[in-house]
Amino acid sequence: MTASLRQWTVDAFASAPLRGNPACVVEPFETWPDAAWMQALAMENNQAETAFLLRTSDPAQFGLRWFTPAMEVPLCGHATLASGHVLLTEITPELGEVTFDTLSGPLSVSREGAVLTMNFPSQVPHQTLVPEGLEAALGVAVQEVWAGPYLVAVVDCEATVRGLKPDIAALAGIAGEATGGAGNIGVVALADPASSYDVVSRFFAPGSGIPEDPATGSLHCILSPLYAQKLGQARLSFHQAYPGRGGDLDCEVVGERVLLRGQAQTVIESRLRL
Repeated sequence: MTASLRQWTVDAFASAPLRGNPACVVEPFETWPDAAWMQALAMENNQAETAFLLRTSDPAQFGLRWFTPAMEVPLCGHATLASGHVLLTEITPELGEVTFDTLSGPLSVSREGAVLTMNFPSQVPHQTLVPEGLEAALGVAVQEVWAGPYLVAVVDCEATVRGLKPDIAALAGIAGEATGGAGNIGVVALADPASSYDVVSRFFAPGSGIPEDPATGSLHCILSPLYAQKLGQARLSFHQAYPGRGGDLDCEVVGERVLLRGQAQTVIESRLRL
């Protein structure tokens, strides 16, 4: 017999459709499917992440796992936002907040009007030397490098960030002191003075099977404490400048947590015949 499952494609960190970062969200399961099956579906979807949900005895609490087309990952912001959006607007709109049990601990998403707020762990980076080959792979000079789960390369200006055309294959082998392995590299700069946001970035993740990610919540768990310290303010607006799309995040450091605020748009509701 063929099972039928609902799935939604959601543009996360997007104020309008066809912006931000698409994620697929599968309707909640009663027990976890086989991991190889989840990986195969993520490959079929071919989005940066596919999110899988598990019901619990608490109607406002779910298990959550994330798969790229290549692997399961320990933390994903945009697919968490997409999952919260699906639950709070499509499945259980009577709820105002949901909590997820994940590989990175409990994560919550709350909704107030069109704005969703995620509560994530802050991941304070430390400054490190520029890894060998990084500037050549990026094709630009790097002013600073910071390491957390990902590497963060600070460059001179917004135009440099927007104009990047890196050697993705070369980036895939660069780890430096990043704890999350090779090939996950954010590039960041202060925004132009006339911009409506404070900081601009891009994120290249061939190490996770994604050449470039359009809007990356987990990256901003690193950027938020870094730029809160640099600029002396806890709340900042970020723009991730993926060519042709772009995503917007409002981030606030609160102790050892980061509040990541953004909008999400359901663009596809589909039915899987599996």
